[in-house]
Amino acid sequence: MIVHDRRDSSRGFFVPLVDYMLNRTSLSIVLLLLLFTVSLCFAQDAESIPDSVAAADSMLIEETFTPQPVSGVTTNDTPNDKGGSIQVSWELSPDDASGLIDHYSVERKVAGAPDSEYEIIGESTAGSSRATDNRAEDGIEYTYRIAVVSLMESVSGGMSEIVSYSSTSDGVRSSAQWFNSTRIVVLIFVVVLSLLIMYYISQAKAGKSLFIRKIAGLEAVDEAVGRATEMGRKIFFIPGTQDMENIQTIAGVTILGRVAKLAAEYECQLEVPVARSLVMIVGREIVKEAYMNAGRPDAFNEDMVRYLTDDQFGYAAAIDGMIVRDKPATIFYMGAFYAESLILAETGNYMGAIQIAGTAMPAQLPFFVAACDYTLIGEELFAASAYLSKEPKLLGSLKGQDVGKGLMLLAILVGVIIQTLGVFDFASLFEIPVD
Repeated sequence: MIVHDRRDSSRGFFVPLVDYMLNRTSLSIVLLLLLFTVSLCFAQDAESIPDSVAAADSMLIEETFTPQPVSGVTTNDTPNDKGGSIQVSWELSPDDASGLIDHYSVERKVAGAPDSEYEIIGESTAGSSRATDNRAEDGIEYTYRIAVVSLMESVSGGMSEIVSYSSTSDGVRSSAQWFNSTRIVVLIFVVVLSLLIMYYISQAKAGKSLFIRKIAGLEAVDEAVGRATEMGRKIFFIPGTQDMENIQTIAGVTILGRVAKLAAEYECQLEVPVARSLVMIVGREIVKEAYMNAGRPDAFNEDMVRYLTDDQFGYAAAIDGMIVRDKPATIFYMGAFYAESLILAETGNYMGAIQIAGTAMPAQLPFFVAACDYTLIGEELFAASAYLSKEPKLLGSLKGQDVGKGLMLLAILVGVIIQTLGVFDFASLFEIPVD
């Protein structure tokens, strides 16, 4: 009797099947690896094609055309400057006239360093033969070279840069100059003006009478104070809306001293409303000194000078109310004013007060001229201290400045005539380069 072992028979069936599948899988893996390797090789070859084409294009262009380098590269420290600047100039490439040059690159390195240290510090367009290096450090020696750059179309259709280099320039250092020779005319004018001022100051100290043009607004100060005294009304003095750092406020409180002295002599009431606390302190000291000089220290009262508010239109409204209530005979506006100028001046004009204004604010002058009896325009406000005090130093300084301005006007007139006739480039004498 024969007995079959089913376990052994099934094992004999699966073993060949497994071996067959393993062999097919190994073959598939080998085929996949082979395909991957082939594709990778083709990809590397494809990437290397543009580089090889570009290299071939570049070699072909260089063999066909190379721009001629520039010559005569010279460097100099920039004259009449504060340092940190070097001027570079060169003779154009012979190919520049043919339109074959795109631009020039200016390269710099520290003297003695290898050529690999050259760095581009600027570019100049074709046709330009100079450049300025404004990034130099004083005391360090530099050398320069010029790269001539041309753009040529390659075989592949792109643009390639072809560069040729000049020889290295001599070493150069930047430094600051003590004297700017381009401003010699300014120096001459300052020296002449200073000599004129010193001369007229000495003349004033010697007791000689100096003619000063009369300023109607200042001539009317005595008249205005006298009118207030006759009418038995107050004098208002308004020194502007700005603080003591403003030169117009300083000029205004200077005139206040003269007005306060006249008010003390005529025994007339004075009111000085201010918009800044520091102006109040200065104003009180000036008025106090004026009353002492007039021999009336007992008539001085600190409330003559009082603070109202820093607010521009609040200050204007407060003064308008005071003008309407007190009906002053005379009002002085001396200092820096803004939009409140017409509000103040129109109210005073409506109340019938004699008004004298002075400011250097061009936008407010038309309003004062329209609403006031007298107006000090611009520098007349600053000349008031010399005009009223008659102090020799101030008078001499004022006279010297006036003569200097007259000489400048004469120079301008002569220059216009010469320039118009084409005799000489007179305007070049007054050119002042801007740094």
